[in-house]
Amino acid sequence: MKLLVCISKAPDTTSKIAFTDGNTKFSEAGVQFIINPYDEWYALVRALELKETLGGTVTVINAGKADSEQIIRKALALGADDAVRIDLDPADAYQVAANIAAYAKTEQFDIILTGKETIDYNGGVVGGMLAEMLDLPYVSMSSKLDVDGTTIKIEREMEGVKETVQVKTPCVISAQKGMAEARIPNMRGILASKTKPVKVINPDVTVVKAGVKVFALPAEKTGCKMISPDDAAQLVGMLHNDAKVI
Repeated sequence: MKLLVCISKAPDTTSKIAFTDGNTKFSEAGVQFIINPYDEWYALVRALELKETLGGTVTVINAGKADSEQIIRKALALGADDAVRIDLDPADAYQVAANIAAYAKTEQFDIILTGKETIDYNGGVVGGMLAEMLDLPYVSMSSKLDVDGTTIKIEREMEGVKETVQVKTPCVISAQKGMAEARIPNMRGILASKTKPVKVINPDVTVVKAGVKVFALPAEKTGCKMISPDDAAQLVGMLHNDAKVI
């Protein structure tokens, strides 16, 4: 089985966020970057599990500049066989999807996996765009994936219920919590990652469909008001008159 896993670079959740150039650009100064957790913990690890049980290869692909090398090497340390880096400073989801699709068209992947969303912009559209550009079936928000020949059985949670669907390969799938358990690279994997191939290719698509006009930080939290647990009337009054939520 030949698997392609899309990984993106995202700021660590503990990073302090700031903006530059009149709040039009995200400042990377002092920010620690990681593999987007949905890409790593669920999409990549499930692909590795499939390789271990069914055989085949796992390729990771990233649209990014040279500073993405660190996250790519971690993916290789976890067990991916090789990697592709599209030498691009991604501007929007369309640009990312179009370039990944252009590469995928040159190969014959059985399954293309993405995380359900990114934790920086909370974007979850690359998987759907990929499927459309490649004319492949797409299943989003998958929490369980089993393979039987060319048939894939997928389970996903939809508003409190579980939905089971079947799809034929090749296909595109986005993964969420439940798909796999996070792994930590071991020393053997870390050493092996240093010699695994990373192919750098030029972008085929430079068109940008959307851009950022301005960033804004959320309002700072206000002070906490303490209310006696015996005074329900005061709580209701504050929710109605001050917070205006009821």
